[in-house]
Amino acid sequence: MLINTTTSQIQVIDMIKLYTTQVCPYCEKVKAKFKELNMKEGTDFKMVNAAEPENRQKLLELGGKMQVPFMVDGSISMYESDDIIEYAEKKFK
Repeated sequence: MLINTTTSQIQVIDMIKLYTTQVCPYCEKVKAKFKELNMKEGTDFKMVNAAEPENRQKLLELGGKMQVPFMVDGSISMYESDDIIEYAEKKFK
């Protein structure tokens, strides 16, 4: 979570959360696009290891299935790598 203090108000900004696993080629595709878009881990997005039990449970609660990559940005969530890439291109270009 970041705090934007460039205005007179303090605004809390949540980072995109990207649920991935190490052995997922579609996850690598999304991570490569994030890098190409100069998105910074820890600033623009947070990687979440979906292989860890507590993260797996959260993924199931949020999306309803154990599939990665899965992205959450506030009230927006999606699974498909091409959809995630299209979303990131619109948001970060």
